[in-house]
Amino acid sequence: MTYQSFDFWWWPYLFILIAGWLATDIWRFAGVLLGRRLDETSQAFIFVRAVATSLVAAVIAKLVLFPTGALAESTMGLRAASAALGFLAFLAAGQRVAVGVGVSLSLLVAGMLLGF
Repeated sequence: MTYQSFDFWWWPYLFILIAGWLATDIWRFAGVLLGRRLDETSQAFIFVRAVATSLVAAVIAKLVLFPTGALAESTMGLRAASAALGFLAFLAAGQRVAVGVGVSLSLLVAGMLLGF
């Protein structure tokens, strides 16, 4: 059986859904099971948190510095300003992620609509 064995219009979507679910949720469940035994102050937990934070920072930096798709149509200044002001809003709102993302997204969309 291969990916191209079925000739249904919905098959690629089902394949992506199942493959995406299996690839991520297995590790989530493993993390929950193994994470129960970790002390929040342990060196292993601190290391895992640092790696996760650095991966998120790297993805954000890649989106700002080397965007693709519709984001590539915006200017570097707009992307950098949206990220910086979103971060400041995040800090000002008591480290609420939704506020930071909402401010960044709003500024980015407004700037793109206004042609910046």
